[in-house]
Order: sequence, then C-alpha cells, then structure tokens
Amino acid sequence: MTAVEERRLKSLLKDAVIEVLQERHDLLRDAFQESLEDVAMLRAIQDGQKTRLTSRKKIFQRLARAV
Repeated sequence: MTAVEERRLKSLLKDAVIEVLQERHDLLRDAFQESLEDVAMLRAIQDGQKTRLTSRKKIFQRLARAV
C-alpha cells in the first residue's frame, strides 16, 4: 500500500467513524455506560474480597427483611 493510499484509507475510516457517531450516538453512549458498569463491578468485587464472608442464610434473611 502506498503512502497516498494509506492516507486516503485513514481519511475514509475517520469519516466513517464520525458519521456513525453522529448518526448513532446511542452506540457510544451505550459503550460508555457499559464501561462504567464494568468499573463499578470490578470495584465491588475488590471491596468484597477485603471483607469477611457471610453465610447464604444471613444474606437471605437480610433480603427478606428488606422486602
């Protein structure tokens, strides 16, 4: 691939990405939201690993009281 072809391909790809983001901004929003949820889940798992374990029975007792 020549340098001219490479620049042309890069330009076309940029234009295509910009067009998709303008027409389907929901795709970017959804991807960003999923990323934030993944980070939150990772932090919750890390926090959970620092605490002591709780029995299944105690968890369900708490859930039953919350309802």
